[in-house]
Amino acid sequence: MGQVLTTDSVRDRDKLAFWHEALGRALVPMTVVPLTDGPFTGRIVAGRVGHLRVCDIDADAQHASRTREHVARRTDGFIGITVPGSGTATLVQDGRTVSAAQGDLLVYDTTRPYSLSCPEPFSVRVVHIPRSLLRLPERQIGLVTGTVVDATAGFGAAVVSLLTTLVAPEQLYSPPIASRLAAGVSHLFATLVAERAQQAEAGPELQRDEMVLRIRDHIEHHLEDPTLSPETVAKAQHISVRYLHRLFEGEDTTVARHIQRRRLEQCARELSRGGETAPTVAAVAQRWGFVSPAHFSRVFRSVYGIPPRDWRNARLVVR
Repeated sequence: MGQVLTTDSVRDRDKLAFWHEALGRALVPMTVVPLTDGPFTGRIVAGRVGHLRVCDIDADAQHASRTREHVARRTDGFIGITVPGSGTATLVQDGRTVSAAQGDLLVYDTTRPYSLSCPEPFSVRVVHIPRSLLRLPERQIGLVTGTVVDATAGFGAAVVSLLTTLVAPEQLYSPPIASRLAAGVSHLFATLVAERAQQAEAGPELQRDEMVLRIRDHIEHHLEDPTLSPETVAKAQHISVRYLHRLFEGEDTTVARHIQRRRLEQCARELSRGGETAPTVAAVAQRWGFVSPAHFSRVFRSVYGIPPRDWRNARLVVR
């Protein structure tokens, strides 16, 4: 069982001071400013898995900052990995500002100033890896700190899976198992950093192509979502809408048109199936994210030359 540090048994006037001390003991010293009125509440479950520091934190809205003064007082350093469980978190480090929600992966370096803001009550899992054990060049570490890592695929997804299923402060492992697990997390994270370095060295053109492929893949897996739009795509990829449109300048289409075209292709395919249990035009349109039947009929006809009902009926006659 991990060590539990909670404000529940602390007098209201002492809660914030207790929280400062608890964060410093469990992770690293920071300054916390509450973002809500009333007595501050928070709970930390802190533990160790091998050389990893692991904490589950549930607390009120707050702005936590690690200043140059904090950094100067410590000789050791960690790479911090934060996985939000609920709420959102915004990280600022090295001039970068990134936001994360449930399932994302925030990475920061405790040897340089940074801040984490949570505008609402939140829960996160935080893992600190000693920098000295990663044995990574400073240039490579700088590629991932102050960033949010894609946790839906690749090494990012593997790291999140390990941190949310096996690495927990209350989990009890024998020393040999804990050591192996901690080494596995460190090696996997180092591989993620190496992948980032390789992408950076590959040049902007290859990075652009890989980003466009990720965007297309995201769109393909969310075509049925009626809220899918350039705004939601950009948010999911942690980029601005402006940059998203710039990426598609070389694709001979826009993001919105690509979404619409892929939806129409799926609708046309489904309407062509025929059979006694063939779905209605309205059902197909709704299934693939078209909210308005009239709008669907209009754009379908503009692309295929005939209304969707005629398209469906023609396929039924052929069969």
